[in-house]
Amino acid sequence: MQGIHYRVEHNPLTKPASYRLRFVPQWTAGYDEVAARVAQKNPGSSAEQIKTHLRSTMEEIQAMLLEGLQVTLENAMTFRPAFTARLASPNTPLPPVKELLRINISASRPFVKHVQAAANLVRESYTEKMPALLAAADTMTGLNNVLNPAGVLRLTGSHLAFDWRSPNSHCVLTGTESGSTTQTQFASISDTEVLLVPHLPAQSNLWNNEYTVSITTQYTEHGSIRTGIYGRRLRAPLTVPGLGMPIPSETGILTGSAAAPYVVITAGSLAEDTQLRIQVEHNVQEDLLAFRLLDMQDGGRQGAMIPATGNGEFTLPGFSGSAVSSLSIRVDNYAALKTLVVNEYDGRLVDVLDVRVG
Repeated sequence: MQGIHYRVEHNPLTKPASYRLRFVPQWTAGYDEVAARVAQKNPGSSAEQIKTHLRSTMEEIQAMLLEGLQVTLENAMTFRPAFTARLASPNTPLPPVKELLRINISASRPFVKHVQAAANLVRESYTEKMPALLAAADTMTGLNNVLNPAGVLRLTGSHLAFDWRSPNSHCVLTGTESGSTTQTQFASISDTEVLLVPHLPAQSNLWNNEYTVSITTQYTEHGSIRTGIYGRRLRAPLTVPGLGMPIPSETGILTGSAAAPYVVITAGSLAEDTQLRIQVEHNVQEDLLAFRLLDMQDGGRQGAMIPATGNGEFTLPGFSGSAVSSLSIRVDNYAALKTLVVNEYDGRLVDVLDVRVG
């Protein structure tokens, strides 16, 4: 049936239980498909001519962005450069352009409202065979739901097999703030397991380290395209530089897609570069958040729990054998952090920190 297909899925991250809608793409259209449709409404131009014009349009938009322009196509979309750099001072040298410059593309309100008004929603059955992603883990650290660009991501579930070279099949990592990257470096792909070297899409801010992962496949040559989305969010390690400096720069942590971090690291006492984890947990009985430091093994060593009832500064003690004896944090948006932890992370949110002296 023609329309925007969706599937109702259980959301395992909410209490009480809730359900959410997932878009199920029926096909992937490109220049050829768009040009063919435009040619049907414009008999004076061939599909090949229109495709050439479309490609030329994209090239000119790219050139205009390089000239420092914002390109707004009326009632359609806006293209504009965006920066991700975070500088310690106004005179700090800029990082390489490829690390700080991004392009944001957003649909206009009239464009979105037109689609909403004309949309025909089609619900897909639960019984359809489709990829089911049940777990994700970083093989280097052994930690669940960690997206380590220096490691290998293991996805496990059922009906996962796909041909990543096919235009209708792919595995995609998507930032919750912005950006998506189709994965191309796989160690193995089977029906129950996918091993890949993750390539992360850039997001606008360093603290936007939250991602989703999906697999799209077509089980038969003429079958419909099916997409499975992992129900939990993956988080990439965060680098915390200069804690051995007299005035270290602040590092945003424990945040989702927000434009400003909910929590920042302000200082710390450490003997050498190391990796560890920081956890924030919702205490249901007392209805408050509590922070603690953890080692890099689930069920391993941990520091004392420090409760927090609102914004403010807190010092977290290290754990036995850790190179970090203490870590100072400042909570800037307690209410938003609490909502994130409870609604999106089932009461417990953890970030991996790559802590550096210099």
